[in-house]
Amino acid sequence: MSLFAQDVGIDLGTANTLVYVRGKGIVIKEPSVVAVNERTKKVLAIGEEAKKMVGRTPSHIVAIRPLVDGVISDFEVTEAMLRYFIEKVNKERFSPLSRPRVIVGIPYGVTEVERRAVEEGALNAGARQVYLIEEPVAAAIGARLPIHEPSGSMIVDIGGGTTEVAVMSLGGIVASRSLRVAGDELNQDIIQYARDSFNLLLGEKTAEDIKISIGSASSLSERLEVPMRGRDLVSGLPKEIVVNDEQIRESIRKSVKIIVDNIRITMEETPPELLSDIMERGVVLAGGGALLRGLDKLISEETQTMVRVADDPLTCVVRGTGVVLEDLDNLKEVLLPTAR
Repeated sequence: MSLFAQDVGIDLGTANTLVYVRGKGIVIKEPSVVAVNERTKKVLAIGEEAKKMVGRTPSHIVAIRPLVDGVISDFEVTEAMLRYFIEKVNKERFSPLSRPRVIVGIPYGVTEVERRAVEEGALNAGARQVYLIEEPVAAAIGARLPIHEPSGSMIVDIGGGTTEVAVMSLGGIVASRSLRVAGDELNQDIIQYARDSFNLLLGEKTAEDIKISIGSASSLSERLEVPMRGRDLVSGLPKEIVVNDEQIRESIRKSVKIIVDNIRITMEETPPELLSDIMERGVVLAGGGALLRGLDKLISEETQTMVRVADDPLTCVVRGTGVVLEDLDNLKEVLLPTAR
């Protein structure tokens, strides 16, 4: 059967889904958004096309993000999205036998029910066999950390819905934290700031664009400014205000502090022998949230430890699933036990 199908690794993220094909590399990187016609219950668009519709659709069409905080909130829509991605990479060889083996990255500490939902969703979407891997483990493998050695490695994976903090040694997680504060929460902080400070209603995409343009966790050497456009809550008319990096930094300060505090707590729970390895090797940041300006500097100041951002942090998890796919027999021990 493996002659007919292309095995895939999937980073099923709250904000983006990335797909790795064995022997080819990363072939898909699209938003985890599905547009559905509520009258007919028909899926209209998935990925990039669906994201363009967010906040711009008539009342009977909704653009859904089927994953919330890294776990499935809408099973049928997630299944349709997975089927779309699996068929997209296997369409050249599509036949009744082209059912690939699939490795899916899931947040650390999800419940048995949430884990089974991902597994069932992938099987129903056309997978022959499903393997699950915890995202911090996949991110560490993707960042080329030596997690199978008897020494400590620390990864902080800041995604859209969850932040995963983990200390690993000998292929397993020694100390960890999984929190539902990540990129999406920072967007909500900016929306709330605009409402409280300027009576301005922002869309989620606008808030995300502002975060990417001028968002930062610590002071910058030069002042950045960007226009903030939305609806005036008093007059109901369009309104534009110019905001700077300091204002946005203040708006997201609380959420950034929660992430930093959880990194410190995880370090406090780490055995001293492993902690000395981490001091020598440093903390590695992965995920889209790692791109927030000055975050590595802030974490370094707060933890008194060297911090570095992984190469191409957005793709660390999916690259990790790819490494496991390419050497499945030798790396099976990092996978989670599945129902089947």
